[in-house]
Amino acid sequence: MANPLHREIEAALTTPVKMSISLGGGMVGQVYRVELADGRQVVAKTTSNPEAFLEREGAMLRYLAENSSLPVPAVLHSSATLLLMEYVEGNSGFSPMAEQHAAALLADLHGITAPAYGLEVPTLIGGLHQPNPWTDSWIDFFRDQRLLYMAGVAHRAGRLPEALHRRVESFAQQLPCWLIEPERPALLHGDVWTTNVLAVGGRITAFIDPAIYYGHPEIELAFITLFNTFGAAFFERYQALRTIAPRFWEERRDIYNLYPLLVHVRLFGGGYVSGVDRTLRRFGY
Repeated sequence: MANPLHREIEAALTTPVKMSISLGGGMVGQVYRVELADGRQVVAKTTSNPEAFLEREGAMLRYLAENSSLPVPAVLHSSATLLLMEYVEGNSGFSPMAEQHAAALLADLHGITAPAYGLEVPTLIGGLHQPNPWTDSWIDFFRDQRLLYMAGVAHRAGRLPEALHRRVESFAQQLPCWLIEPERPALLHGDVWTTNVLAVGGRITAFIDPAIYYGHPEIELAFITLFNTFGAAFFERYQALRTIAPRFWEERRDIYNLYPLLVHVRLFGGGYVSGVDRTLRRFGY
């Protein structure tokens, strides 16, 4: 870590930096574990690109800390180019007991409600802008602010072919044929990918890198299945705490996973394009 960054951390925390270790690159910059002279350990995320909006990540973590019991690292400082958080022990290998704990934590999170779908501010997913205008209908919100928005972003970036973009637009108009409105909006972490959850033994120690908003819990559950973040122990415990409505596994899971697939199309292209194609074909589009 360059000395200028050391000085920036020292200025933010009013404590000298003793040493730092790179934890590898994140989606928007570099990540370091930093040991301070007073013995504390913190995580520093840094980027030279102010459009990475690290302050949004800090704001999301603070929102979860203030409005839920989901374990998240405390934010010590946030700006457009530097985010400092407490260091939390843990790794991303989950025992059945840890999966059950994660299910209880997310079921509790999904019990937190709001008057509408969205959030007061835009957030981020994978470093990408995520719009959250308050919307009364979940299906309208998912159609306009998730599917159509991200398909448009991916298309304009040259990652989603024109013909496939048109098919997404056509499919999006028929979402009421398959989706259901939940009883009420639920607070979502929004990006429960394996490396965004930390555990020690049978306990979850932290959820990191959120992409929060109020939506349908099913989109959270669908994302968990897309990259196999958790398995049967998680879903058995979650189902015992909060009902998963019929046809989720057969239909709605794949529809909701179009959104993270489109995020990955925008970020990486490649095989994720064929994933979007397969889902649309399955539903006749």
